[in-house]
Amino acid sequence: MRIDFVALVEGTFQGRLQARARPLAAALDGIFRGSDDRAVSQRIALIAFAVRVLSAAIAYVSQVLLARWMGDFEYGVFVVVWVGAVILGGLACLGFQTAIVRFVPEYIERGETQLLRGVLVGSRVQGFIAATFFAAMGGLGLYAFGDSLSSYYLIPLYLGAITLPMLAIGEIQEGLARGFSWADLGLWPTYIIRPLLILAFMWGAVKLGWPANAVTAMAATIVATYLTSIGQLISLERRIRTVVPRGPRLYQPMVWVGIALPIFIVEGFFNLLTNVDIIIVGYYMEPDKVAIYFAAVKTLALVHFVYFAVRAGGAQRFSQYYTSGDRVRLEAFTRDTLRWTFWPSLAMVIFLFILGRPLLLLFGPEFGSGYPLLYILSIGLLCRASIGPAESLLTMAGQQGICSLIYTATFVINVALNILLIPAWGLIGAAIATSSALIIETIALYAVTASRLGIRCSIFVAMRPSARVLGVS
Repeated sequence: MRIDFVALVEGTFQGRLQARARPLAAALDGIFRGSDDRAVSQRIALIAFAVRVLSAAIAYVSQVLLARWMGDFEYGVFVVVWVGAVILGGLACLGFQTAIVRFVPEYIERGETQLLRGVLVGSRVQGFIAATFFAAMGGLGLYAFGDSLSSYYLIPLYLGAITLPMLAIGEIQEGLARGFSWADLGLWPTYIIRPLLILAFMWGAVKLGWPANAVTAMAATIVATYLTSIGQLISLERRIRTVVPRGPRLYQPMVWVGIALPIFIVEGFFNLLTNVDIIIVGYYMEPDKVAIYFAAVKTLALVHFVYFAVRAGGAQRFSQYYTSGDRVRLEAFTRDTLRWTFWPSLAMVIFLFILGRPLLLLFGPEFGSGYPLLYILSIGLLCRASIGPAESLLTMAGQQGICSLIYTATFVINVALNILLIPAWGLIGAAIATSSALIIETIALYAVTASRLGIRCSIFVAMRPSARVLGVS
């Protein structure tokens, strides 16, 4: 069913507010109607995929250069600290970075413009305050227990804490942009601009005579992160003003928190699930081994980006179709997301099997030993790709609670397997643990999606012309 946003918004406002609401109505018609909803989603997914591919190339080149400049030991220290900062920056959002993708189209669909204005402001304020609290607690923890850490981690960790507020703001602003279907503002700052700035500032620092170590790399990261997030904030505010008129705000913090907290658990454990192996490797092994493992993970990043691209283009559509009860479009779109996720992922894995060793050797001669890890990690990635963005569908359909349980259980299993296998088998053990956790997660998400939503979210179902992903017919 098509919604006439002009009539809906005009019916909500009176007098001067009515005139000010017309730009919102016209803009929202343009966002949500277009010529074809599936075409809009596909275009967003393709844009997101293109940005992710470009980002993967930039990130890979930058990581190669950083490894070359810093050496495997200092590079390993930087990797552990930066990965930890990214994890905490995402956790500090408390789930709002994904919940906002649901709130924006939902409030637009219902014409609840006051709530829309409220969540646009409230989500970012919450993220900044929570991340600043995380940073302060982290700093106090380092001050109190820093003696128990290896000395080469201490200063980089302090610098990592400084990045947290802007990392959280960037995460939430990416979600806001996705909610409005603005793929450029959601993806370019984080995945293109920030890594380029990190590389440029690190290069400049080394040229000026600064030591090429983890401390210098984290200092460059701080400057790049703050410039990127502030620039994104300014650009996003300018665009929001063109579609959302000024007016009173309505806040529902308890409702938002009630929805966001289960998503926080899902997102938090997902981020931990995909990065905890690096942290545990850093705990059990020397930084040079962490560097090798991280290089293998970064080499497989292109496979991850397929999933993230489809998820970026699909979350708001899952919310829209499910909220409106449009099961026909939901079925068609679910099929599309399965195909868009699995087949490009398979192609990327085959490509990396062929060129994986030469790519790893770009980091340095000792990094070639990470090539066998690609085969092990790819098994889990392909299994995960076979169900597409299933957890995004569940979250947008209000099933974030069961998702949180799945990710909690999978995270615990992943940590247990890493602790068990890394001391015995080293980097191979870490890869087996992570791949096994992804397989367990895939099975659980498929089963829950089928039982809770009646959707068989699997590429093996979508491949059969006569099969339906909705129901059992």
